Amino acid sequence: MNILTFDIEEWFHILDNQSTKTEHEWNQYESRIHENIDRLLELLEKNNQKATFFCLGWIAKKYPEVIKRIDSFGHEIGTHSNMHQLVFEQSRKEFTDDLAQSIKSIEDIIGKKVRAYRAPGFSVKEENRWVFELMSEYGITLDCSIFPAKRTHGGFENFGEAQPSIIEFGDKKIKEFPINIYKTVGRDLVFSGGGYFRLLPYWMIKRMMRRSDYVMTYFHPRDFDANQPIIKELSSFRRFKSYVGISQALKKLERLLNDFEFVDLDTADKQIDWSSAKKIVLA
Repeated sequence: MNILTFDIEEWFHILDNQSTKTEHEWNQYESRIHENIDRLLELLEKNNQKATFFCLGWIAKKYPEVIKRIDSFGHEIGTHSNMHQLVFEQSRKEFTDDLAQSIKSIEDIIGKKVRAYRAPGFSVKEENRWVFELMSEYGITLDCSIFPAKRTHGGFENFGEAQPSIIEFGDKKIKEFPINIYKTVGRDLVFSGGGYFRLLPYWMIKRMMRRSDYVMTYFHPRDFDANQPIIKELSSFRRFKSYVGISQALKKLERLLNDFEFVDLDTADKQIDWSSAKKIVLA
């Protein structure tokens, strides 16, 4: 099963960087969201492909026409938070307020229930697993926030095998679609989105796709915007990670769509036999 998703944010929504951290800094940059969204929508329409778009509430509030346009093409819309902050840095109240505002902003535009969530940077850690209960309280039934390995933005190392699972807490549950991991030479390799996708050669991505029973992609509009400005304050490593491979990324994505079959999150949910899915019980 291959699931196609996009995280809808501006090109300057880069985590762990002071010059792109808050709305005050964001207002100093030009907007590129309209042309970047159109680029993706045109590619998907050309390939008769549906996807799930995890949208920032901030985008919905500032550019409601972008959310309307995505919805008009028949794509599923979930939330990617309101203000694109790392979840493990938030208190319960901060997370709750952010989630509630993002859901309201999107639902007010599309008139449909938002039931899917992805944390910025996959920043749900084992220590802040309480977020699942709060998600459930606000009607989230599908989550795509788990990165089942160690990483800079957190990681949920004890999650186990990266496959669709049911997270249970009390009498509530959420269906979890983690990021897929490809194990090779004793390492956990990610290839299905962001800088990893842009950096790796296509033949390698294709081989890993063929050998994977489950793939969860996570692309961003900025991954395909070769003309975006360079944020000078980034470290050399972050600059490389943020800009490597952008010029060829769109062609690479189109090849991927032609070589493999993809579904959106809603379709994946309906195709899975959840009665036999792995269950994770949170105390």
